[in-house]
Amino acid sequence: MNDLGPVPWPPAPIRTARLRLRPSEARDRAAFVELLSSPEVHTYLGGPRPRDEVERELPEVPERWPGSFVVERGGVMIGQVLLRRATREHRPAAVGKVELGCLFLPRAWGAGCAAEACAAALDWVEGVLPGEPVVLATQTANTASMRLAAKLGFAEAERFRAWGADQWLGLRAPGPLPD
Repeated sequence: MNDLGPVPWPPAPIRTARLRLRPSEARDRAAFVELLSSPEVHTYLGGPRPRDEVERELPEVPERWPGSFVVERGGVMIGQVLLRRATREHRPAAVGKVELGCLFLPRAWGAGCAAEACAAALDWVEGVLPGEPVVLATQTANTASMRLAAKLGFAEAERFRAWGADQWLGLRAPGPLPD
């Protein structure tokens, strides 16, 4: 399901000007609980999970699998970047491709952290899976994600309806990010 194939995992932390991307650790659990139960974060993702459910079901070291990066700024987790193989039948153009997703805590919104972290993750994909196209799906109503997709070089591959909302699927050809 999440198989990226023969990629080295966990990688050395990825550093950008302001951020560090790394695999999750036990110290990230509280931030993951906040992230997964936040109504703001899940506005376009079908709604949050109940906090008590997340706390009960989340393992001590959450989301520790190849392609799941914690994004930290100043030594504190502010979000997550996800890379996995798309498998959903309602998005035929995506199946089998690497799919990029991200979740950031509201306190990190508007500072360009998502673009910086996603660009670093895309560079990592290009290094470990050269020539691999990447897809990104979002609700068309999520204007921030639509702007992020454009900034990262994703072009519309298809539109579809799922989960009671209009969705957009973007495709990014391999290579460097656009200027």
